[in-house]
Amino acid sequence: MPDANPAAEAATLSDTHRRFLTLRDELRKQIIGQEHLVDALLIGLLADGHLLVEGAPGLAKTTAIKALADRFEGDFHRLQFTPDLLPGDLTGTEVYRPQSGEFVFQKGPVFHNLILADEVNRAPAKVQSALLEAMGERQVTVGMTTYKLPEPFLVMATQNPIEQEGTYPLPEAQLDRFLMHVTVGYPDAASERRILDLVREQARRRMERPEPPEVLLRCDDVRQGRIEVLDIHMSDALEEYVIQLVLATRDPSAYDGALARWIAYGASPRGTLSLDRCARARAWLDGRDYVSPEDVHAVIHDVLRHRVILSFEAEAEGMTPDRFIDELLQRVPVV
Repeated sequence: MPDANPAAEAATLSDTHRRFLTLRDELRKQIIGQEHLVDALLIGLLADGHLLVEGAPGLAKTTAIKALADRFEGDFHRLQFTPDLLPGDLTGTEVYRPQSGEFVFQKGPVFHNLILADEVNRAPAKVQSALLEAMGERQVTVGMTTYKLPEPFLVMATQNPIEQEGTYPLPEAQLDRFLMHVTVGYPDAASERRILDLVREQARRRMERPEPPEVLLRCDDVRQGRIEVLDIHMSDALEEYVIQLVLATRDPSAYDGALARWIAYGASPRGTLSLDRCARARAWLDGRDYVSPEDVHAVIHDVLRHRVILSFEAEAEGMTPDRFIDELLQRVPVV
């Protein structure tokens, strides 16, 4: 088989596709050692979903979405979640105008294209519910009036797995509203050295003559990219494989009776929909017009780890959702 022609492949890419690839390359230069997080952010945009990112402090979670916002045409707002936060601090509230004698709705920070909900588990349940309602319905209702949120709309919520005092863990039913649950680890030694060099260079540039980053992605590009992602081909056999993987999280006894005692609740139909959309988005980012089993395997942990609820017996044996998913991948036959 002759070698692929890179020039010919590049010529077949749409303008929207090239913009996304340029943005990915630029973000990977700024967010060193966290390529997986960068790809997850772009997949979230393309799949029209929201991300829950969990990792220790200082691992570029906030920096990643700020770098995306700097190169994106839409609005960005960062909200630090704290125990004293109120739902109105997020969604907005009605303000009385004495001049006119009327109440006027003052929009809150949720009315932006990109939202960073920093340490979302530090806010009480009312605030978490207000955010998740906006994520799911793409609207905010105050009194008798409903206000539509802007499009595109992406929330990246972060959690710190280390400090659990004074936190309000998200219930499993609310976790299900996130498209992906991404875990972020420490960079290796080579990446750490590159981070040192990059931060020094950025500090020097800020002191000399700061220049705003170039806008690489428009809102229309996101809309067009989502259309192209939906047009990616997925065979009937691969669709059945996706369905069987999700069904196996609910009743794994069909493949291995020993796995059944490890599961309490499996993934909902949202898991099937999310796995389909994320696999398509990954294939599109890789420049293919079809989805392969490797695309499914690449995103399945992020899509299902927060949707699989293990039994007490599994937790006592040290089982984790990621390991349970690995066991399923070994048993459910690939098409």
